[in-house]
Amino acid sequence: MPNKEELLKQIPQVDKLMQNEHIQNCKIYRHELIDAIRDVLADIREKLKTEEVDMVPGNDDIVQSAIELAEKRSYRGVQRVINATGVMIHSNLGRACLSKAAAQAVAEAASSYCTLEYDIEKGERGNRTFSIEKYLKDLTDCESSLVVNNNAAAVLLILSSIACGGNVLVSRGELVEIGGGFRVPDIITQCGCTLREVGTTNKTRITDYEEQIDKDTRALLKVHSSNFKIVGFTESATISELSELGKKHNIPVIEDIGSGALADVRRYGIYSEPFAKESLANGADIVSFSGDKLLGGLQCGIILGSEKYIKAMKKHPLYRAFRVDKITIAALEATLRVYADPNAAERDIPVLSMLSLTEDILQTRAEKICEEINTNGGSAEALRTKSVAGGGAVPGFELDSYAIAPKSKLSAEEIEHQLRTQPIPIIGRIEDDRCLLDLRTIFEDDFEYIIKTITEITI
Repeated sequence: MPNKEELLKQIPQVDKLMQNEHIQNCKIYRHELIDAIRDVLADIREKLKTEEVDMVPGNDDIVQSAIELAEKRSYRGVQRVINATGVMIHSNLGRACLSKAAAQAVAEAASSYCTLEYDIEKGERGNRTFSIEKYLKDLTDCESSLVVNNNAAAVLLILSSIACGGNVLVSRGELVEIGGGFRVPDIITQCGCTLREVGTTNKTRITDYEEQIDKDTRALLKVHSSNFKIVGFTESATISELSELGKKHNIPVIEDIGSGALADVRRYGIYSEPFAKESLANGADIVSFSGDKLLGGLQCGIILGSEKYIKAMKKHPLYRAFRVDKITIAALEATLRVYADPNAAERDIPVLSMLSLTEDILQTRAEKICEEINTNGGSAEALRTKSVAGGGAVPGFELDSYAIAPKSKLSAEEIEHQLRTQPIPIIGRIEDDRCLLDLRTIFEDDFEYIIKTITEITI
């Protein structure tokens, strides 16, 4: 048997391994393969030194190990996962999923030249958001609109363009903190405005606003508490009341409605979300909301409002910094296009489709999947559970749902880990010492993969 030094000398060179036929046929980038080979060789070297192994693997085996390592590392960035958490707008998992039409529009815009700022009919430069503005006007009856890269940017642009140098009145109960630690007071200060708090945390009346108005007041701001809920002894001024007050003092009224529901989500039992169209109809001069929550599009901030205010925003230097790219525009155009037909929107927009699923449908799906798993030798059962909106939208809202619960000698944590580390990770949740896969957020196209994976884990 060769001694340790002789074994170490048998370890092949990286250059020689890179000439292996398996490497030549591999589609992984060369630099990633080199890094993987070096790490595999370093592992072999260490194991020989500690006598954990007593031979050097063949070149093919080393190369195969390196390819597998490189493939695993290639998934370290953004990759596809199956959302089985029951959280429909999951911030950690990319929030809302695009419709197939929107995804196709993104693919075409990304992989080829497009009419981003080109008017085909006139053969000259065009307006990059012309179609979006038309769709938004038809859907909300707004005078004008603007799209920026997220809703925080929308609020920042609005206040910077129309309220800089003055004070902005906001109810104490609406001084929210959004994801990442960004706070409404900080945004107001960043815009060169002075925050003036009115009312109390739980009760703010229209008279509280009027008492704080002075010659330096530039805006009345109402912020929807989209990620928390105050219940009990509460009161807040309505947009209609604020609009009347704003007109009396010639001060614009701004409403940040957060989640941006364009469809009537009351049909799903959601009554706490303001609608853009209703906000404008009730007198808001400017309305802003997110594009990747209840709207079901890519991340962006949408601003609706009076022509004179939108015009001022388009001329502001910040607009250039916040302007969206062709990918976002293509996705938003395709998403807005379907909203004119409520039935089509419910069918084609994933977040609306998920909201529309009844408990009976989900129960049938869960029981059928469990039956196939059990027939194939695995073990799982269907359990009742609750789904939530998520993404800082509709706090406290829950929908009755059904989940698949794998049954195994493994603990819930071990099952969750095995599901999470699959080639296509399945992200579930642990509840009452059971790993649950909520059917509401799982696409039907993924059922076969889930059946196969759970069967292998629990067999």
